Amino acid sequence: MDLASFLTSLLTSFVIFVALVLVFTWLSSRPGNAPVYYPSLLLRGLDPWEGRGRGTRSPVGWLRQALAASESDVVAAGGVDAAVYLVFLSSVLSILVFSGIVLLPVLLPVAATDNALERSIGLKNGKTAQNFTELERLALGNVQEGSLRLWAFLLAVYLVSFITYFVLWKSYKHVSNMRAAARSTPDIKPEEFAVLVRDVPMPPPDQTIKDSVDSYFRALHPDTFYRSMVATDHTKADKIYQEIEGHKQKIARAEVVYAESKTASKPEGTKPTHRIGFLGLIGKKVDTIEYCNDQIKELLPKLEAEQKTTLREKQQQAAIVFFNRRSAAASASQTLHAQMFDRWTVEQAPEPRQIIWSNLSKKIYERQIRQVVIYAIVFLTVVFYMVPITAISALTTLEKLREKLPFLKVVVDQKEIKTVLQAYLPQLALIVFLALLPSLLMFLSKSEGIPSQSHTVRAASGKYFYFIVFNVFLGVTIGSTLFSALTTIINNPPGIVKMLANSLPGSATFFLTFVALKFFVGYGLELSRLVPLIIFHLKRKYLCKTEDDVRAAWAPGDLGYNTRVPNDMLIVTIVLCYSVIAPLIIPFGVAYFALGWIIAKNQVLRVYVPSYESNGRMWPHMHTRIIAALLIYQTTMVGVILLKKFYYSTVLVPLIPISFIFAYICHMRFYPAFAKTPLEVVQHDVKETPNMDAIYTAYIPACLRPEKLEDVDIFEDAQSHTTSRAPSI
Repeated sequence: MDLASFLTSLLTSFVIFVALVLVFTWLSSRPGNAPVYYPSLLLRGLDPWEGRGRGTRSPVGWLRQALAASESDVVAAGGVDAAVYLVFLSSVLSILVFSGIVLLPVLLPVAATDNALERSIGLKNGKTAQNFTELERLALGNVQEGSLRLWAFLLAVYLVSFITYFVLWKSYKHVSNMRAAARSTPDIKPEEFAVLVRDVPMPPPDQTIKDSVDSYFRALHPDTFYRSMVATDHTKADKIYQEIEGHKQKIARAEVVYAESKTASKPEGTKPTHRIGFLGLIGKKVDTIEYCNDQIKELLPKLEAEQKTTLREKQQQAAIVFFNRRSAAASASQTLHAQMFDRWTVEQAPEPRQIIWSNLSKKIYERQIRQVVIYAIVFLTVVFYMVPITAISALTTLEKLREKLPFLKVVVDQKEIKTVLQAYLPQLALIVFLALLPSLLMFLSKSEGIPSQSHTVRAASGKYFYFIVFNVFLGVTIGSTLFSALTTIINNPPGIVKMLANSLPGSATFFLTFVALKFFVGYGLELSRLVPLIIFHLKRKYLCKTEDDVRAAWAPGDLGYNTRVPNDMLIVTIVLCYSVIAPLIIPFGVAYFALGWIIAKNQVLRVYVPSYESNGRMWPHMHTRIIAALLIYQTTMVGVILLKKFYYSTVLVPLIPISFIFAYICHMRFYPAFAKTPLEVVQHDVKETPNMDAIYTAYIPACLRPEKLEDVDIFEDAQSHTTSRAPSI
């Protein structure tokens, strides 16, 4: 790509971004769009327009407000997890800013004043062949082999590495303090008074699993044990419960429709009806309100009977155990309770809303086997993802479509349609596969037997990171012949360094454009929220009948860490690897993370609502993957400078073990406080005496929850009923 094409692409992306910001400014100032642009404020009972005046109509009004917000404001709006994500963005931004201050004024002149590209091309008919661009002249490729100028690039690798170590250390310490502050607050949180117990051994015939858990923990923690709740297989009860809730929603919608049908000329109105057959298209037509009321009356006794059966006969070998002090729960979660490691496994309890009940009963050996199998599947998916894409692309060629679906011949033989299909069918197959990939990785992570939603997100995020680094960064760098490259790597693992060193410089311009497109167009769409806006208005006009329907239509969800963090990590990897090879990428990286930080902060304060709170548990995974990107960068730079026949490149080799040592020291110093909650953090008193019944009730699944708080004792007694022995799961 020549300089003119690059500038055209950059200018186009910038114009799109400015247009999207102006669209956001106009649309967000309209009161009817408040549920799309300010849902977080509305859910917290705040007025989106209070104290803002005309400032919100300025294209930079939102910017001033986001910059003025403190970290405590972010925590109050989006939780510690959102604040930690902003720390991640600001940390990478700091690394790039500090690196760019030195690298740009030093490396750009060093590269621009050399002439390796002209020498390598040579003279043709006495004239210099200008087959390189001005952008390439500003990169490492323009420095001659063996030149002493390469010392500047070599030392720059050390500079970037040590800046990264410094920033990551400060950030890890800051996040650790932030997590400790969140865990030591006097607010009462149910998960701080509970532990999760798995691998519960089968009790004797005259006891239920609950009786066994109670007697075991009462003996070991006589002063602090409160009570326990045994996990149950409540799948059937939940199905009945969801049916009842569905009928209640239908009644609410039908009543609204019925009320709207009453007019002055027809005061009796028209009662809504529907068919009870397949998808409501066939079958007997019935009065919706009467039918749903009859169904609820019929299902309620079934639910009550199933609740009793579930509590008595479907107990599983896992439990939530409650303590009357949070320091006692923290101590219990860190204590080895049983002599054998595969019995009475105790860990911190997740938030009630995070628990994946179906995974609690999985035994430790099953979890380990599942993890190995899932990792093998993910490895094959990461490495050989082109196999299904190629297969789908082959099946979606026009020839195959004409052969398998003859009735399409009339359509695909049209010249205009044929041209479009030939251009987009293979790409469409790739887009569909990549769109389904995050859901696939979430499903695989959940299948490992992970007990909480936040842990599942972290696991899926890690898998997605390695996928996009391998298939986007390495795939684009090495080229389309990824399979042949893979064969070379398998036969000669060290060969990947030389392969990357040969290929990276040639892809610099592509990645410059890629990063610019990501931050201008990507963040412009994020800020403008055009797609959610259109979907909301369509739902409100054609589908929503009740206030609950409207609230569901504008429910914003959370930040989506399982895809957002890996995509940011891809940019970290790209910018680090090219920071010395093509220093011009640094300003683009700075723009990406600066815009990302301010827009994410705005969205956290106004839009997104957290679906869980893990108190920054994602940070160690972010830190580890930044180190992984740094190692890729350091290893590649050894090969790149070595290919320049600059044999002092071996001076860079010590950086690789230094990075491993740094990661190890950070892990030993900070990680234990993330894996477990320190007792000195939770020893502070809570602001009021905890209501243990309310804490206990918070963990009861909705389909089993008693209607009144005083019925909790009845719920617990049902689990202790000994008329039948719980089956082995």
